[in-house]
Amino acid sequence: MLASTRVKLMVLMFLQFFVWGAWYGQMSKYMLTTLHATGDQVGSAYAAFSLAMLISPFFIGMIADRYFAAQKVLGVLNLLGAGVLYLITQNTSADNFFLLILGYCLTFAPTLALTNSIAMQQMSVPEKEFPPIRVLGTVSWIVVTNIVGIYGFGDQVTIFKLSMVASAALGIFSFFLPDTPPKATTSTSFSQILGLDAFKLFKDRSFAIFFLSSVLICIPLSFYYAMANPSLTDGGMQNVENKMSLGQASEVIFMLLIPLAYTRLGVKKMLIVGLVAWIVRFIGFGYGDGGSGEWLLYLAIILHGVCYDFFFVTGQIYTDNKAGDKIKSSAQGLISLATYGIGMGIGSKISGIVLDYYTRPDGSKDWLGVWLVPAGIAAVVLVLFVLLFSDKKRVLAQEDQLVTE
Repeated sequence: MLASTRVKLMVLMFLQFFVWGAWYGQMSKYMLTTLHATGDQVGSAYAAFSLAMLISPFFIGMIADRYFAAQKVLGVLNLLGAGVLYLITQNTSADNFFLLILGYCLTFAPTLALTNSIAMQQMSVPEKEFPPIRVLGTVSWIVVTNIVGIYGFGDQVTIFKLSMVASAALGIFSFFLPDTPPKATTSTSFSQILGLDAFKLFKDRSFAIFFLSSVLICIPLSFYYAMANPSLTDGGMQNVENKMSLGQASEVIFMLLIPLAYTRLGVKKMLIVGLVAWIVRFIGFGYGDGGSGEWLLYLAIILHGVCYDFFFVTGQIYTDNKAGDKIKSSAQGLISLATYGIGMGIGSKISGIVLDYYTRPDGSKDWLGVWLVPAGIAAVVLVLFVLLFSDKKRVLAQEDQLVTE
């Protein structure tokens, strides 16, 4: 790969996640503080992203990949997104916000797959070349959330203005990216996009349990994305956005530990560690505060790396190994649709309903009550997983080793 191409792709990843990170984690605080939204309205806003994630694979697989150069589609979508973000900056009504954020998410969600596609098609060895480029996305998220935290506008419409400017910049920049022409031979079907080819994997009880667990654990995950920022703010923590960026930093660290942990622990134990970490972090969010209990809040934030990497990334590796070459893409597509689409969509809606339930008459929130709900859900998923999931390959390998000895 040419050095100039590598630099362009690094800038692409930086801008892509800058656009997203500017508003996503702070949107709930903005809605509750500035728009005076209800918990249900906040939950619906986050569910809009999941709805867009359900629709975007059809746009990419059935239209963009077949008829248009990917970099041009990316440019148009980002410019359209900047236009919708402008409308969001002019809006002052919580009632109108859902349709506006849904409109924006419909332009943004497809760009996540497009950026990866553009990057990987310029690479001869993606497994080696992609990680150093993709990590700029995580760095960008850390940078933009720290900008928001330092200047203290996490509860203001400025988060969308920042995203709007970055989206317009990315839209223009996209037209200067390496040409990624449409795939004339692409034969993507609705069944492939939905991952229907991977349904045969459900004959394996352990995979079925893993799949169900992945969907269910996305419900608590939605609580984190939607409610962590306002919860930490109400708890008295200062510079919340800056401190929450520690979660992305830990994600990078634990990502690097996955190969070692995968070899030492195996799939089942890694997934269990991830589930236990979810429970611990929600308890930390519930019982922590900005005073003597601030260490619990820090623990809950830093555990993000374990929670996400040890369950979701490990799960992607498990799915990849389980599926085999023929249905690998369908299996990953099925997992993505089920988790980010269905699981997080349901979780976002539930989180809003739970927040309203634990909102006192004076408008204050019982955050302990809120966080014990996802902790309980994660505990149920853990019990289900421990009792019913079996890592057969690892068990057989251990038996073979004993025979050899």
